[in-house]
Amino acid sequence: MKVFAGSSNPGLAREIAAYLKIDLGKCVLKRFSDGEIHFYIDENVRGEDVFIIQSGSHEANIHLMELLIMIDAFKRASAERITAVMPYYCYSRQDWKDRPRVPISARLVADLLETAGAGRVLAMDLHSPQIQGFFSIPVDNLSSVPVLSKHVLALGLNPLTVVSPDAGGVGRAKFFAKRLNADLAIIDKRRPEPNVAQVFNVIGDVKGRHCVLFDDIVDTAGTLVLSADAVMAQGASSVFGACTHPVLSGPALDRIERSPLEKLLVSNTIPLNDKSRGCPKIVTLSVAEIFGEAIRRINEGSSVSSLFV
Repeated sequence: MKVFAGSSNPGLAREIAAYLKIDLGKCVLKRFSDGEIHFYIDENVRGEDVFIIQSGSHEANIHLMELLIMIDAFKRASAERITAVMPYYCYSRQDWKDRPRVPISARLVADLLETAGAGRVLAMDLHSPQIQGFFSIPVDNLSSVPVLSKHVLALGLNPLTVVSPDAGGVGRAKFFAKRLNADLAIIDKRRPEPNVAQVFNVIGDVKGRHCVLFDDIVDTAGTLVLSADAVMAQGASSVFGACTHPVLSGPALDRIERSPLEKLLVSNTIPLNDKSRGCPKIVTLSVAEIFGEAIRRINEGSSVSSLFV
């Protein structure tokens, strides 16, 4: 087994390698003066089980292209199997035709990965579980719930309600609530256009309770903050946020700082910028152990799903 890293999330890659008690593979990733990506492998990988850690974070297009080029290089270097480890699967929100004449970009990314030569994909909290069906190769969809729920339990919040910020996230919120032995509530939300949310109703009892808003992605934080305002207006004692992928683009940080959120718990699938790391409301939790253990089990041919039983 050999583990290599692209440029998107070197911190997480180092933590995963440390968990596995191995060094990251030797490679060179540079840019030509015109911006083209230049990559080469600086060690022998013939017959090896190769894992490439590359998240589709803030520069999604560049990081995706890096990943495709790296996969192609390992395929041509005769690696036995190539697993694309994508903590954040970019373009996952474009997974169906919500209106006429739009692409299904999540499917396009799947086709690109397979064409490049990936034999397996390892991701975390795909925006829609059915994205796994876009592939004809094995896809393991890990969950950040064990890490996030452990931290929430340590806060000692009681009584506790997990709130899904929309109907589409009810499945993951139910799983989170089950781990916490908490009640469940749902925000009835409408989204008239991308990155614009309007909250209408809170379905479920939140009065006098501590609430945790749980979602897979926080992008501009519009949904998160409106949901926090809604549960507080219904008499919640306090409100926290928890998400797997802290995209945090545009006005997200300002909205979070002005919101009634006590804390926003995030994983490190996407690295925070300096400004976000300095926000006292944001708490970053590492998912390196989950990825490291999944990589070890894939390499050994043992069960990955048993990680979450």
